[in-house]
Amino acid sequence: MLMPDQTFIGFTKVSLPYGWLGNMSPHPIKDSDGKIWKTCEAFFQASRFNDPVVIDEIWKSPSPMGAKFVAKKYAHLMIHEPRGVLDLDNMAVCINLKITQHPEIQKALLDTGDSVIYENVESRQNKPGALFWGAVLQNGTLVGENWLGQIWMKYRMAAVWDN
Repeated sequence: MLMPDQTFIGFTKVSLPYGWLGNMSPHPIKDSDGKIWKTCEAFFQASRFNDPVVIDEIWKSPSPMGAKFVAKKYAHLMIHEPRGVLDLDNMAVCINLKITQHPEIQKALLDTGDSVIYENVESRQNKPGALFWGAVLQNGTLVGENWLGQIWMKYRMAAVWDN
């Protein structure tokens, strides 16, 4: 997608600017059952399963990357196709929970104005899912589907949370 005269906000690591946009940022979220997840990444990975043992192992993971590795270990038990419609729906739920439960995220998101938000996957663009969730900026054009950035921008545009 070509965006002339557009400002781009790419995020990568949690420790870098805009790292709060990533699923691995240290922003716990509470699900509809009242269970607190350490990160959006853990909650998202668990949403791919219905096996309580797998879900609990993901929940107990000490880090978001650990949660992702547990999910990969049990990929054969996933209840839907990764990077499909249900994955997109679940990611939207994760992002909405993060926004509604962290006022500082609400403010930071609004402060991005009309910038294009994208997960910068330049260093891992050849890995499965990288160009689905993120994108690479090349000559003012995003290459990739950038679904994670699109979800963030959808919520920013709609401002669906309660202020």
